This record gives sequence, C-alpha cells and structure tokens, in this order.
Amino acid sequence: MSPTVEGPTHATPPTAPVLAAYSYCEAVTGAQARNFAYGIRLLPTDKRQAMSALYAFSRRVDDIGDGTLPPDAKLARLEETRALLGRIRAGAVDEDDTDPVAVALAHAADRFPIPLGGLDELIDGVLMDVRGASYETWDDLAAYCRCVAGAIGRLSLGVFGTTPGAHDAARAPEYADTLGLALQLTNILRDVREDAANGRTYLPAEDLAKFGCSDGFHGGRTPAGSDFPGLVHHEVRRARALFTDGYRLLPMLDRRSGACVAAMAGIYRRLLDRIEREPYAVLRGRVSLPAREKAYVAVRGLSGLDARTISRQSMRRRPL
Repeated sequence: MSPTVEGPTHATPPTAPVLAAYSYCEAVTGAQARNFAYGIRLLPTDKRQAMSALYAFSRRVDDIGDGTLPPDAKLARLEETRALLGRIRAGAVDEDDTDPVAVALAHAADRFPIPLGGLDELIDGVLMDVRGASYETWDDLAAYCRCVAGAIGRLSLGVFGTTPGAHDAARAPEYADTLGLALQLTNILRDVREDAANGRTYLPAEDLAKFGCSDGFHGGRTPAGSDFPGLVHHEVRRARALFTDGYRLLPMLDRRSGACVAAMAGIYRRLLDRIEREPYAVLRGRVSLPAREKAYVAVRGLSGLDARTISRQSMRRRPL
C-alpha cells in the first residue's frame, strides 16, 4: 500500500511547452471520458491538469488493449509504454519531448506525489485482457479490477492528497482502491453486451453458472432458462457494498477534491441504480445519465453533502 501524502510537493510552474502538453491531455480527456472530465472540472487548475495527464496515459494503455492490432503487436506496444513510464519515473523526459502525454505526466509526477507504480499495474491488467484472461471467482476478478481501476484510485489520491489531521488517513489508499473496484464493477455490468460482442466475459464464471448464464450473451440475448435479473442484482449488491466502503475516503479529502470524487462516484452510483431497476437495459445498449442529472450530482458533491453524510456514518461505525 502506498503511503498517504498530505498535499502537493513543490515543482516549478509549468512552462509554455508543459502547458501545451497539459492542454493536449485535457483535450483527450474531454473527448474520450465525459464522466471523468465532468468530475475533474471541479478541481483547481494544477490538480485538474495532473488528473488529465494521468487519464491520457491510461487511455493510451487502454486503447492498445482495445485496439485491432494482433496480440503480439499489442504486447510489444504495452512493453514500449512501460519503458516510457520508466523514463518518466527516472526523470528522463524533457519538456521539449515530442510526446505531450509524457511531458505532462512527468511534470505532474514532479508536482504531486503520484505513485507511478499504479500505471505499471494498469499495464499488467491490460496484459490480462490481451492474453484473454477469464475469472472463475470474484476474488479473481477483484485482482484484475485492482489493476485497471483500483490503481487509478490510488494514483488519483496522489494528486488529491488528504487533509491534515484526517481521521484514519493511513487507510485512504485502501478506500481509494475499493472505490475504483466499485466503479469498475459498474462498468462491467454496463458493458456486458459490448464485451460479449468482443468475445470478452468479465463476470465471475461461478456467478454466471449460479444464475444459468454460463453460455454468455450472444447478440444481446440471455441463455434460455437463465435468471439474468438475478445475476445483475447479485453484482449490484456487491458493487453497492464496495461503494459504501470506498466512500469513507470522502471526508479525508479537501472540499474540491472531495467534490470531484463524489461527482464521479455519484454518476456511477446512479448508473448502478438504473441498471438495478432495469437489468435488461444493458443488453439493449449503453446505459448513461442525462447531462442535467450529472449536473445535479456535481452540485451535490461540491456542496459537501456526500462527504458530510459519509463522515456521520463513519462516526457511527467507529468503536467507543
């Protein structure tokens, strides 16, 4: 577990080439990740830039895994990306480097105590995708989710930091990791049809068998005699428990970082609510929230309401 650091390190202000690199990363984020971009707009400039750099690098890794290259070429590209990460970690990327993502991430890592090893974990997770890994149990799937999503939570915490004197702050990385698992499991439920079309099955095999869904979801159809709503509700309950635990992170963050996390998590929590109400919707297309509902979630997060609610709940759970 990475140590929690209370606030940013000192770094030189971004020069014009670094600002241009950050602008590129913010453009990538806005175009590729509407929910993520919606959340990070609540952050101050330096943290928003750093989060955009993290997203742009992560997007590059994901795009390799999801692309059309043959597996051997994907493996080579992922190892090249790992080598680039090594250069960033070693401080060997200059501000005039031709790769804007590397320039921005290098500056962000100098500005904030970002545990860059989390990006190695992300690469490991995408390698699992490329190699066609499947998951027998929830513990198996959770290990994958920690690579591709829990690690992102811990990386983000390096940017957010915790407030001085925050209660139980040593557990902040654990809660950030758990919140990442909650978001990823929600993604897996939302993308059941899309993943099936791409020949991927993420839900645990033992869960699929329990609800008669071992044959998969070809063409958006469920196997005859299966209990697809039962499967979805089972996974929703698991995701809700992860959200409940992960939300304990919120009271440890400053107001704007907490608002960012609350907004992103709140959007996915409401997606989960929709999936629970109408399980078959995920087989018809991608479930999403309208812009007005996202705006409501952002305002709720910025108000601190979610953080205060979680703080009160944590106090009630704390032993006397």
